[in-house]
Amino acid sequence: MLRALAVDDERPSLEELLYLLNADPRIGSAEGAGDATEALRRINRALESGPGGAEAIDVVFLDINMPGLDGLDLARLLTGFAEPPLIVFVTAHEDFAVQAFDLKAVDYVLKPVRKERLAEAVRRAAEQRGATPRIPVSEPDPDHLPVELGGVTRFVPVDDITHVEAQGDYARLHTAKGSHLVRIPLSTLEERWRSRGFVRIHRRHLVALRHIGELRLDAGSVSVVVGSEELQVSRRHTRELRDLLMRRP
Repeated sequence: MLRALAVDDERPSLEELLYLLNADPRIGSAEGAGDATEALRRINRALESGPGGAEAIDVVFLDINMPGLDGLDLARLLTGFAEPPLIVFVTAHEDFAVQAFDLKAVDYVLKPVRKERLAEAVRRAAEQRGATPRIPVSEPDPDHLPVELGGVTRFVPVDDITHVEAQGDYARLHTAKGSHLVRIPLSTLEERWRSRGFVRIHRRHLVALRHIGELRLDAGSVSVVVGSEELQVSRRHTRELRDLLMRRP
């Protein structure tokens, strides 16, 4: 059972988060802190108590935008401890996702918090802590990828994705209508979508072959045009890409 600390300077948001956490069977206890300074004092007591102590905390559900010491500041401080608690960011701002995962966050949950989305964050934390057996989940839809936007989950058809850009532990999916940030490493998508015609062209880019409009050669430099974007192809991937494009029906 996970022992959780929720941190948010907005009282209604904190109470709602604590309510949802306490309703999850994987959470053994959940307490709140109204700012990062109060949370740091509580975490210090937990660290002094030790992983199995009465004051221990397994995971912190942390808001980012708070007065004084903000959530990112607190997370940076925790990285200096030998055995810090896990961090799940809970915020209304999508812009800090890359920074959050650079700090080894378990998950990044957007407000308004939905019960199902928070349950997924708890599942990830539980798996990392080894607190509970893995709860069976349905197989993911291979033709669509769930993305979050403003607290709403949408399902993006994989066939609509033109290319994918690595952003730390995140990947940004590009389509003709816009882009979406998902917490999946580029290497995972490369393996998952290889059979669907996606190919790595650079350490930062994965491209759908069917969406490549042009292959350009310029003084030994190779690039591809995907929609309105021109993407550089690294030397190590050039030969494979040209072979695949030659075989493309």
